[in-house]
Amino acid sequence: MDFLVLFLFYVALVLIGIVTICICSKTHYLKGLVRGGAQIISYIIPECLQRAMLKLLHYLFHTRNYTFVLLHLILQGMVYSEYTWEIFGYCQELEFSLHYLLLPYLLLIGNLVFFTLSCVSNPGTITKANELLFLQVYEFDEVMFSKNRKCSTCNLRKPARSKHCSVCNRCVHRFDHHCVWVNNCIGAWNARYFLLYLLTLTASAATMAVVSTVFLVQLVMLSDLYLETYIDDLGHFQYLFLTFPRIVFMLGFVAMLSFLLGGYLCFTLYLAATNQTTNEWYRGDRNWCQHCPHTARPPSAEPQVHRNIHSHGLWSNLGEIFLPATAHYERKKN
Repeated sequence: MDFLVLFLFYVALVLIGIVTICICSKTHYLKGLVRGGAQIISYIIPECLQRAMLKLLHYLFHTRNYTFVLLHLILQGMVYSEYTWEIFGYCQELEFSLHYLLLPYLLLIGNLVFFTLSCVSNPGTITKANELLFLQVYEFDEVMFSKNRKCSTCNLRKPARSKHCSVCNRCVHRFDHHCVWVNNCIGAWNARYFLLYLLTLTASAATMAVVSTVFLVQLVMLSDLYLETYIDDLGHFQYLFLTFPRIVFMLGFVAMLSFLLGGYLCFTLYLAATNQTTNEWYRGDRNWCQHCPHTARPPSAEPQVHRNIHSHGLWSNLGEIFLPATAHYERKKN
């Protein structure tokens, strides 16, 4: 029963990660999937439960709260506790290199630092005081971002690449997305922290997956456990999985997490290298879909082609990530 509970628990965590990454990416494919799922659920779940679920989802994803921040810390604490009490001790007995075993802890320290900075730092909130400065940083392409537009909520002129976040109720310069895991918007001033947070989180998960795999492989080779089996009413199971179930389940979890985070990290690095934000990528992708022959649009409407005018080479693009927008603008003026 413990094995089943652990397995279902880790599967649930992986599903949470998949859904959250999809929500952060905000692709139109997810919206279609959610609509279809909502229609199916409406026939199965009573209306009172549907209302309660909608309120819960609204609270989790459309209001600022620390639910996912706490969940992040709890999950990280559970994984590192398992690594410390199970794998670290066994690996020391097998005379693994101490530097090799301590690497996940070093990555954890860096990850918590960048996680905290992503949570508490100002993403680039646009105010009356800095509105004119932000208006001069980026050009308007007149397709995705037009001049002389005002935010109807903040009553401020909208600089190019900015967006009003309905969750935080503020306009953010070079808006990327609102991340529930850090309970903050990702914008011009904290994109570097978020990128390094994602990098260290992926590296720590991958490192623990590698250490766990090497430990289990070495254990199998030293003790010939692959020859042992356990027989019960359900058939034959490898003795290894019944001897170290928590390690095996943790390995499956961190391996799947490494795969998911690695994919999202590659996507984020691609956006950074091409000087795009998630918001711009999504809107550009939607604009491209409007040019599809199967997409209905008014016959008089002329297609507007979006072109990325902000990309100026790899190193310049990365410079805009690792320098705040105002500092980068001041450097260009000089």
